[in-house]
Amino acid sequence: MTQRRQQILDTAAELFAARGFHGVTVHEIGSACGISGPALYKHFRNKDELLAASLTDISETLLKEGTKRAKAAASPEEALAALIDWHVEFAVTHPSVILLQDREWPNLQATARKAVRAAQLEYIDVWVDTVRALRPALDHPTARAAVQATFGLLNSTPHSARISAPAMRRLLADMAQRSLSAP
Repeated sequence: MTQRRQQILDTAAELFAARGFHGVTVHEIGSACGISGPALYKHFRNKDELLAASLTDISETLLKEGTKRAKAAASPEEALAALIDWHVEFAVTHPSVILLQDREWPNLQATARKAVRAAQLEYIDVWVDTVRALRPALDHPTARAAVQATFGLLNSTPHSARISAPAMRRLLADMAQRSLSAP
């Protein structure tokens, strides 16, 4: 991905999260990136594609990096710690993307929704496999429910981060570790 394309995605995510998908124009996104609105069309066909790319790219990034970290770990304990570290870092540094997912899901076109959901489900499965390796007595549905509840905790940071980023990272990591590794 080009630097300019990434800049556009990041800027659009910030603006969409702050003002809503329908509250932002292509011209405003371009202006915030230091280019004209029509110059965005070199990278994206329209605003809908920009929203889709924002959510698809981050879902695929979470999956790719999560898979890489889990596979590189020497044990299930290390894999869980690596997954938690990765997701906490994402949640603390990308709150606008979390808000974007929460608020703008209905504005995402069906094909994009399907792609985003597929990547998200694969990412959840990486976590579920790790949790089940640590806690073999958990059945798949229970492990999935525990992982998704933990995601709810981790992804609450845009709404709850009232402490410093380092303190929030430590708090979230500790809470996630305890919730997923406890018998």
